[in-house]
Amino acid sequence: MSEPVLQVTGLHRTFGSVRAVDDVSFTLDAGASLGIVGESGSGKTTTARIIVGLEQADEGQVTVHGRARAGRARGKAERLARAREVQMVFQDPYLSLDPRTSVEAVLRETLRLHFPDTDHRARIRELLDQVGLGTRAADALPRRLSGGQRQRVAIARALAVEPAVLVLDEAVAALDVSVQAQVLNLLADIREQTGIGYLFITHDLGVVRCVTDEVVVMRHGRIVEAGPTAQVLDDPQHAYTALLLESVPRPGWDPDGIAAARRAL
Repeated sequence: MSEPVLQVTGLHRTFGSVRAVDDVSFTLDAGASLGIVGESGSGKTTTARIIVGLEQADEGQVTVHGRARAGRARGKAERLARAREVQMVFQDPYLSLDPRTSVEAVLRETLRLHFPDTDHRARIRELLDQVGLGTRAADALPRRLSGGQRQRVAIARALAVEPAVLVLDEAVAALDVSVQAQVLNLLADIREQTGIGYLFITHDLGVVRCVTDEVVVMRHGRIVEAGPTAQVLDDPQHAYTALLLESVPRPGWDPDGIAAARRAL
């Protein structure tokens, strides 16, 4: 069996008396898609930030292709090498893009840092085509683009370094439902074309069902349930997973009953 592209083992992270991440472990295979779900404060985003390198774990290990991402990177070369392993797409594409910088300049700067000897013009065209924008968007500033277009630019920038893992932290939460569907279809196509591994951080179980192969459910920093997405969502084995599913608004939805059940857990 091939080695996982991403392996997370025994992660712990505390902030004062709060255990934000408490003994979290999972693996992600190349070309696979894993969802991490839970309410605000469940630890899912802190876990993602540790994997990317924006936070340091108190204990535990993250490896990509068998190489440990331990401690802080030493020097520019090591920082760039780590960035090429794992990239992150954030929830708000407008905040993650420089409002004064055109789409082409954003991509060119990323390529200049990581691949100084390549043909940047050809690669920029390729990236814009890959995310469904085309070269007409190259000269645009972020404020001239729609939310969906800005998120496509953020995805293109992440893909520019050819990462093994793409972490998507609520990456479609700020988009209209129809635009969400377009971006999720785009991500599915990119995964099929490139074999990149996806790590979706989200509270949206509909997104998880559509785009992930496996899912991890977190509560209070710990994993309470994990397994194939369809199995976990159709036949939850933990009361918290069942509560998350019951919390999705639908006919007959009982928010008061759900709130009481949450307090009882």
